[in-house]
Amino acid sequence: MGWKQVAGKEGLVGGHVPGYVALYESGALEVRARILEDSLDECGLCPCRCGVNRNTGRFGRCRTGSEIEIAAVALHPWEEPPVSGDCGSGTIFFSGCTMSCVFCQNYPISQMGVGRSVGAAELAEAMLDLQRRGAHNINLVTSTHQMAGVLRSLVLAVPQGLKIPLVYNTSGYETLETLRLLDGIVDIYLPDIKYSDSSAARFCSHRPDYVEVNRAALVEMWRQVGPLQAGPDGLARRGMLVRHLVLPAGLAGTAESLRFLRKTLGSEVWVSLMRQYFPANRAMDKPPLDRKVSNEEYEAAFRCMVEFGIENGFVQMSAEEAAWGAVTCTD
Repeated sequence: MGWKQVAGKEGLVGGHVPGYVALYESGALEVRARILEDSLDECGLCPCRCGVNRNTGRFGRCRTGSEIEIAAVALHPWEEPPVSGDCGSGTIFFSGCTMSCVFCQNYPISQMGVGRSVGAAELAEAMLDLQRRGAHNINLVTSTHQMAGVLRSLVLAVPQGLKIPLVYNTSGYETLETLRLLDGIVDIYLPDIKYSDSSAARFCSHRPDYVEVNRAALVEMWRQVGPLQAGPDGLARRGMLVRHLVLPAGLAGTAESLRFLRKTLGSEVWVSLMRQYFPANRAMDKPPLDRKVSNEEYEAAFRCMVEFGIENGFVQMSAEEAAWGAVTCTD
């Protein structure tokens, strides 16, 4: 698989200072870190709104307590080109998840507790080490339920020189309250739009409220950062890039999802149309999730992009097309 830019050009921005740096200097980052830490007493960070006291060690629906739990820290070369660039995105994979997708390809991390506990100082050092190794950004992968610890780590990392953009890589299942606390902290939103139908969301992810919650969250993220913007080097500095994973038999509701994005966010929206689905976790027992997406299904999804006038974005190319050199970044 690889990525190909289908059209469009990122808005260019010059020298960019991440918002979290300014918020640290004003003292607002510390205030928001405390608000998130206190909120764990009766947790409502995600739409599950468990209400459990995670500060006493109880686990929420996310399968984590108050400690920071991470599974991996690495330079990731295979995100979309404006995110990975030449040196890689500084990804931090957090354990646990606010979703319960039956096809999750990272299910040992998201649903089985794989990972380890770290303190805020250790996470801050991991961020700084990624920056020293040339990471173009800090990419928080599935961090919604652990943002209290992330903000505490940022408070420690900024005075030590952390200054690269912060990417919020999310399923898109978010509360408006949590997102508003991240306003000015997150530079780049990388959310999913998974479904357009509540029955599909229930069947695939056990979250029948996903569509309503997700669409409100996307609008709020767009309000905060707007369309994708890049520096002269082509690397994203700010903005939103929405991911949509095409699923077998139309379960993702691709046409309606793309129609919503174009109608609500407008012609400047950037979309990453993903074709990397394969049966994982419990999907083999749940037809039609027990098979890969066909070429015809993915091509139909791409035609929807064109039909709705979504001009900015990326498509994932097949191995055969990658061999022809049509791909911007390959694995």
